[in-house]
Amino acid sequence: MTREELIKNIRSKQSFLCVGLDPDPTKMPAHLADKPDGLFEFCKGIVDATADLCIAYKPNAAFFECQGLKGWEALDRLAAYIKTQYPEQFLIADAKRGDIGNTSKMYAQAFFERMPFDAVTIAPYMGTDSVTPFLSYPGKWVILLDLTSNAGSLDFQMMTDSNGERLFEKVLRKSLEWGDKNNIMFVAGATRGSLLSDIRQIVPDHFLLVPGIGAQGGSLREVVEYGLNDSCGLIVNNSRKIIYASNGIDFAEAARLEAFNMQKEMASHLKMIL
Repeated sequence: MTREELIKNIRSKQSFLCVGLDPDPTKMPAHLADKPDGLFEFCKGIVDATADLCIAYKPNAAFFECQGLKGWEALDRLAAYIKTQYPEQFLIADAKRGDIGNTSKMYAQAFFERMPFDAVTIAPYMGTDSVTPFLSYPGKWVILLDLTSNAGSLDFQMMTDSNGERLFEKVLRKSLEWGDKNNIMFVAGATRGSLLSDIRQIVPDHFLLVPGIGAQGGSLREVVEYGLNDSCGLIVNNSRKIIYASNGIDFAEAARLEAFNMQKEMASHLKMIL
């Protein structure tokens, strides 16, 4: 998916919502949790109920990998279903890969050739050769972890060198040697909302994938205030508040209501620029 196609979809749906698909059997509806295909059916129900309200889906690979073979089969099936039924959706593998070059090449093949993902989240700690194999696929995206929303992010990301440059800023600047706004995005947590303005000083035109809205306490208003650019430039993820809005048979309907409320708020912000 190209940058232009993504922006067109944001404009059309008046939404920059990404629905995170984190199927935890302990939180899923009881009538699905124990079914052999429960992971797929749960995610499919969420997707079918929200596809007209969002522009992206982000399956978290860990929630599938922990289920062994049936989990991988569910992820494979889910990715194919989304791209077949809703081809306009930007499909993100939240896999947080990051290894030496030959290993990264295999990871890239898994998500970009074996499965139809548009983007993969990548940890940049190992540097250039861990990232560039993913950038060899035209139309595919790397989403680099930059300023995350978890408490432990303070352990490294805010470290400052002798020139006063913070580590998350160094990652941004270094990444500009690898790709550009057409194939690299950055994870920037909503719980660090005011720091989005610092990120925009370095990458004013890149898309930011923003987790942390909802259950983690991030503010959509703050994210928009500091992170919105003239082409939107934001993909805001919400997982738990949407997909676990209900653990009953009405889970899909409840998820739709939460997604609808977010889309309405997003539309009001987009009126300023699109």
